[in-house]
Amino acid sequence: MKLNELLKYDDIIIQCHDNPDADALSSGYALYYYLKENGRSPRFIYRGAREISKYNLLMMIERLHIPVEYDPDLTHEPELLVLVDCQAGQSNVTDTPAANIAVIDHHQKAGPLPELNTVKSNLGSCATVIWDMLRDEGFDVNVNEDVATAMYFGLYTDTNKLTEINHPLDRDMLETLNANMSLIREMSNSNLSLDELKITGKAILGYNYIEKRKCMIIEAEECDPTILGVISDFALEAEKVNVCISYFSSPLEIKFSIRSCSEEVHADELANFVSSGIGGGGGHMFKAGGMIFPDKINVTPGELFTEKIEKYFDMYTVIYAKETTLSRIGMEKYEKIPQEVGAVKLTKIFPLNTPVEIRTLEGDIDIVIEADTYLMIGIEGEIYPIKEEKLRTSYLDFGREYSRTFEYSPTIKNLITKEKKSVIEYANAVVGIGRTKIFARPLTEYVKLFTAWDDDKYYSGRPGDYIAYREDDVHDIYIISQEVFDRLYKPAKKTFR
Repeated sequence: MKLNELLKYDDIIIQCHDNPDADALSSGYALYYYLKENGRSPRFIYRGAREISKYNLLMMIERLHIPVEYDPDLTHEPELLVLVDCQAGQSNVTDTPAANIAVIDHHQKAGPLPELNTVKSNLGSCATVIWDMLRDEGFDVNVNEDVATAMYFGLYTDTNKLTEINHPLDRDMLETLNANMSLIREMSNSNLSLDELKITGKAILGYNYIEKRKCMIIEAEECDPTILGVISDFALEAEKVNVCISYFSSPLEIKFSIRSCSEEVHADELANFVSSGIGGGGGHMFKAGGMIFPDKINVTPGELFTEKIEKYFDMYTVIYAKETTLSRIGMEKYEKIPQEVGAVKLTKIFPLNTPVEIRTLEGDIDIVIEADTYLMIGIEGEIYPIKEEKLRTSYLDFGREYSRTFEYSPTIKNLITKEKKSVIEYANAVVGIGRTKIFARPLTEYVKLFTAWDDDKYYSGRPGDYIAYREDDVHDIYIISQEVFDRLYKPAKKTFR
């Protein structure tokens, strides 16, 4: 759905879910502003049994001039009802009859959707969904600082103070919005009530500690999800606690927050592991979180987290490439199948010695540009650094521009000037020439691999993926996903002497 498709209607009501949070308010506000700027006169409402009473939300509405109305007894049937941050028929939104319905949301699809819908469940907030739609329309929300600030705060709160961001579009929005950061801090610091302070203290006193794993599990009463982050952050200050999971249960969901200060435990990976198939999770290396559907489990949440923690730690083998030489037993020699990929010399984009952040769908990579540093762009848009010597021995440069479209096109940002550029715009098309061979075998276990060029961040491999190293460098060890290995490699031709 495109936002301009809504402009054919005149009588429009925007409705967010009952008992709205900051993301629901910001999403509805941004859509309201777009429609107003395009000559429409929408109403923005919420319904349900309770009017907003949370202090920082009331501050948000007042200080950012959000035109939201509490209308529990609405009788008017509009020509178009636009549901934001929710979906029709769900228990968290009061049903409002309408001639036509549209849905804009970032939660999992919960049933049949109307023809007019945009649901992107991999994004951290509904505000990001609408920001991306507005960007497609060429509509700049920064013209109105109140709207930009509201959208920032929507993502900020829905991702536990930005600790659970998983998608690059969320990060792109944060860097683009000209938000009033002073007000963001003021609203954030007004989030914890005295009752919630009591919840925090009571929860910490009842912790469960798994000594072997240096992991703490803490159950809290139902509360604002950001309180879980406060609890986990505090617990991580304790000695011999490297990982903490805090959570609360409600009839609709089990919310959890994860913190890690261990290089061998990425919080986002653990969040995805504990919620896989029964909910969803995300974040980044040190801070993450998510939710679990209560009807998807048959044990208590505490038992579930304990079981998942034990399984997670037991299932991985950790490899540091700088210190490891893999045995060739069970390995076969392979060569790359010739195919076009992209290569970028980083000094073409920014000057030598510039610290840069490379943003991809898999996450951000921070490096300093060296004279011989290139980036490879794989067949699925994956990014990895390579030295010029290895590039020249493995690829043939076609001498023309590389052009491909991916779900998210990688970008590179100068960390000094904050200037951001597209990686692909500077890429040349290259093709593997098969001179360099690899030795590889399918994994039979789960692996965390710290590569020779980055010993701060590991890459995960699962059974069926391939672990490989270059024939000319035994410490250049890497993981190749099962999905792409057969597209990238073929058995090397045997040579006879």
